[in-house]
Amino acid sequence: MGERILGKREYQKKFYLVREDVLPEAMKKTLEAKELIERKKSVSIWDAVQQVDLSRSAFYKYRDTVLPFHRVVKEKIISLFFYLEDRPGALSTLLATVANYACNVLTIHQTIPLQGRANVTLSLDIASMNVEIDDLLAELNRLEFVDKVDVLSSGG
Repeated sequence: MGERILGKREYQKKFYLVREDVLPEAMKKTLEAKELIERKKSVSIWDAVQQVDLSRSAFYKYRDTVLPFHRVVKEKIISLFFYLEDRPGALSTLLATVANYACNVLTIHQTIPLQGRANVTLSLDIASMNVEIDDLLAELNRLEFVDKVDVLSSGG
């Protein structure tokens, strides 16, 4: 289920950034149901609202008005800091993984390996990335030579 495109008149409405803990439960559950549908963990709206214990009327009331922050403000540049084991081909594999997710490497900085470890900082243009940031980070953390990935900054 894709997000609908807002019309010119709707852009003139005010938008607010609100912390999750103050959202009404129905809005939180609407977001959960939308995520289930989007990730194909639910085959229908009925199934999704049942899974999150939400009425269909509440879902339809909020579905076009409540959006995850990352959908509204898509970050364009992110800087990641890696703690890597010093292995042949590690940086090459790391860069290939980033490229597989349609990220463009803007800068690379690597420290001299000491005691079998090196630190690498990558600045990435993620405007064309084909997954969510959390999915990319999870995949990078799964690489056997990556000890840890930290997000240094994001935005753009």
